[in-house]
Amino acid sequence: MTMTTLPLLIEPEALELPLDQQHFRLVDLCKTENYLTGHLPGAVHIAPSRTAAAAPRPGLLPTSDVLQALFSELGHHPDLHYVVYDDEGGGWAGRFIWLLDCIGHPHYSYINGGLTAWKQAGRELETAENQAPASQPRLTFNTRHTVTLDDLMADLNNPGRIIWDARSPEEYRGEKVLAAKGGHIPGAVNFEWTAGMDAARGLRLRSDLAETIQALGITPDKQIVTHCQTHHRSGFTYLAAKVLGYPNIKAYAGSWSEWGNHPDTPVEP
Repeated sequence: MTMTTLPLLIEPEALELPLDQQHFRLVDLCKTENYLTGHLPGAVHIAPSRTAAAAPRPGLLPTSDVLQALFSELGHHPDLHYVVYDDEGGGWAGRFIWLLDCIGHPHYSYINGGLTAWKQAGRELETAENQAPASQPRLTFNTRHTVTLDDLMADLNNPGRIIWDARSPEEYRGEKVLAAKGGHIPGAVNFEWTAGMDAARGLRLRSDLAETIQALGITPDKQIVTHCQTHHRSGFTYLAAKVLGYPNIKAYAGSWSEWGNHPDTPVEP
C-alpha cells in the first residue's frame, strides 16, 4: 500500500493491515484502558493528554520539548504517513492532526468513526502493545493553523470569518459555566461536535454534515475558526472541516478556557 492510496478520510473496511512500518504509523488516541482492551493491529498508543499543554490553557500547543519527545517516540520522519483514530468519533484524532499541521507535516489519514466504527465493521483487534522505531526528527513549528486571542480581539467583526463553537448549547448560552464568564464569543455559531457524528454508523461523520453546517453559515468561502473549552472537542470540528474540503480552517487553541477567563474579552449570552 502506497501513500497515494490513502485519502484523508478512510473507511474502516478499506484499511488494509498490516501497514508498512517504514512508511506508515497507525496511532491510537483512545483511553489507555481501551487500548489495552483491544486496538487496531499494529497501532501504537498515545495518551490523549500528551497532545495538550499545561493548565490553565491546555488547548495550546505543547512545548517544543514535549512535542520533540512525542514525535521521536513515534519514529517521525518527513515521509511518514500517519493513520489516526480514537474512541470518541474524532476529537483527539483531530487534535493530533492539528499538531501535525503545526509542524508542517501533511501526510495523514483519519479512520472514519475510529474504534467504534472499526468494531461495528467486525474488524480484527489485538491486545499486544506496540512501539514504533524511535527517531530524532528536527521539528519546525508554524502558526498558520492557529488563531490567538489577540488575533480575534483585533478583528472580531471580520465578515470573512466564522467562529465555530463546538461546545454544548448549554455552554454556548451561558447556562453551563466552565470559566469565570459564561456565554460565547460575539457572533460565534454553535454546532456541538457530537452533532456532526452519526451514532447509528459507529460515530462516522454524518453524511449530510456539509449541508447541515452550511445552513448555519459555516461555509467554505469563509475563514473558519473553531474552538471549544480546551481545543479537544474542536479537534473534531477542525478535522471535519478539512474532510469537507474547507480551504481555510484554523483553531482558536486557547478556546473558552482562555477567552472565558480573560478580563477584557467581550461575551454574548
